[in-house]
Amino acid sequence: MYHLVKKNGHGRICIVSKIFIDTNILIYTLDQKDPAKNKKARELVSRIVSKHQPVISTQVVKEFYVAATTKLKANAFIVKNIIHDFRNFEIVNNDIELIEQAIDISLVTQLTFWDSLIVAAAEKAKCEFLFSEDFNTGQVYRGVKAVNYFTTQPF
Repeated sequence: MYHLVKKNGHGRICIVSKIFIDTNILIYTLDQKDPAKNKKARELVSRIVSKHQPVISTQVVKEFYVAATTKLKANAFIVKNIIHDFRNFEIVNNDIELIEQAIDISLVTQLTFWDSLIVAAAEKAKCEFLFSEDFNTGQVYRGVKAVNYFTTQPF
């Protein structure tokens, strides 16, 4: 994504990375059981929202709601309000084409179907990075570089 910034009549192009955020990162922003991961996840999401283009998929939204309300026992109304704020993110719809792409990715990479669906969504949105705890940092899947923010500091 490119933004044209004009200052004093001069323009310059700034490149903003699109970054896919996996469910586990969003869950850690609410999870108080691991304060270190909670803090890092909050910092990461805040940084992505302020300096990059955040991307999630409908799969991530659904998984977030279920994990937050069942595993973390968060109030469903609060979780719904958080999900409402996801409207500020780019959201990739998991349609039949994306599901077929995920199956192909799974067959080639041996990732689980659900992880492959995340990769397919990140690829569809033309993301540069995929932040998740579930992938090997540095591994590139269909042009999207995986980063485990809890073990690597990419920026």
